[in-house]
Amino acid sequence: MSAAMKFALSMAIFGSIGYFSAKTNLPAIELVFIRCICACVVLSIVFLFSQRKKEVVDRKEIGYSVLCGMFLVVNWVFFFRSFEHMSVTVAVSIYHLAPVLVVLLGSFLYREKVSLKVLLTVIICFIGTLLVGGIQDYLSFDDLMSAGLPWAFGAALFYALTTLTGKKIAKLNPILTTIIQTSVGIIMLLPLVKWDYFNYLTGENWFYILLTGIIHTGFVYYLFFSSLPKLSSGTIAVLVFIDPAVAIFMDIVLTAYRPDFLQIIGILLIFWGQTHAALKRKMSESGN
Repeated sequence: MSAAMKFALSMAIFGSIGYFSAKTNLPAIELVFIRCICACVVLSIVFLFSQRKKEVVDRKEIGYSVLCGMFLVVNWVFFFRSFEHMSVTVAVSIYHLAPVLVVLLGSFLYREKVSLKVLLTVIICFIGTLLVGGIQDYLSFDDLMSAGLPWAFGAALFYALTTLTGKKIAKLNPILTTIIQTSVGIIMLLPLVKWDYFNYLTGENWFYILLTGIIHTGFVYYLFFSSLPKLSSGTIAVLVFIDPAVAIFMDIVLTAYRPDFLQIIGILLIFWGQTHAALKRKMSESGN
């Protein structure tokens, strides 16, 4: 399977996670913790039985994997927390500000001058974020913030950091990379887990928990990290559209969610900004 196909498949599967996470009946921290355990166990077994030669370990890339894992786990917690405050459609739309943030952070990290077009894209995306977040329905800025906007935006920020850091991992086995990152998640979240939540879970809840742990975490991030170093930033920014397309489709079809007119405008503005960011990345890469 090509790198583009792997990445596209990972986005399609991840797009369904909002619907499945609601079925687990677990808060964000506890759900991410179980996801990390499931993925770590399953991928460790796969890794042990798939080794045909001695694994080449790059210490520098181990460090990047740990850092990337920290960003990834915070991203997960923020993303699932946003589902607790807003619809999947709204949350994933804001979450996909990430490509725009990749361009901004890339410009900052590599000391590139931010053009007027990039600044305009950021402003348009910011307006789109306020609209899709339902700014018209809130009487104050504090009301808007309490509606889940910071969680979704924070998830987008840490997803951008995950993407930028993940591109530094080129030699390390992608399964080992994901094992390291989910192990980091277990260590990070263990002191924060509230065990009482697990006393009220049904068999159906556990089915969806294990599904999100094994498929939506282990398998998806194997595909994600095995394809990420082989793709340009522009290609990545285009393919991530698959994720929100699947998420919004499932939200509308399965939960009967209907965004209002201003929210639709906001979604279009954010996705326009994402497209513009993708094109900028492609142009900058073609010039190198």
